[in-house]
Amino acid sequence: MGKVSIGLRGWRFDEDEVFTEDGNYRPMDEISDDTQKRLGRLTALVGTPCDACWLMHGDENLTDCNVTEVVYGEPLSEISVCSEHESDFLYWYFEEGGEQFRGEDELQDEFHEWFADGGRAPEGYGSMEHVDTDPDDLPEPPEPDLEELNVELPEDEQEKINLRDVDISQEYPK
Repeated sequence: MGKVSIGLRGWRFDEDEVFTEDGNYRPMDEISDDTQKRLGRLTALVGTPCDACWLMHGDENLTDCNVTEVVYGEPLSEISVCSEHESDFLYWYFEEGGEQFRGEDELQDEFHEWFADGGRAPEGYGSMEHVDTDPDDLPEPPEPDLEELNVELPEDEQEKINLRDVDISQEYPK
């Protein structure tokens, strides 16, 4: 078995770590913590707007944004782009010094800043070659263990909310 992308291109997984011999997902307790984190993050990224499109169009015009197809970087500081903007990310990464942020939390912010300041790949700049095999034929991921996802905050960081004082008639921003 080899390396595979799941759901989005970019992040690659050892196929035998994620899937059983019959092609189903392994139970989460058989998958490494890093892979679990990436798989969990992928479920949040699939169907979201491309970072570059979002920077151009903003929250008000999300319908003008392409959907994320490729993800690079580390979970929660990743770059997620559509095919149209993948070359912009690759140009920034390889030609504009973005590679220095490899594995760092600053990767996302640095790319966003460069792109928002008008940074773009030159016309005809190449992109990565990805091989799609049955991109729509994915098994259902296993349910995460919700107990493992809960994080206990130290008591001094916990905030008590009195629901009796919440004004539910108030209109809140969407």
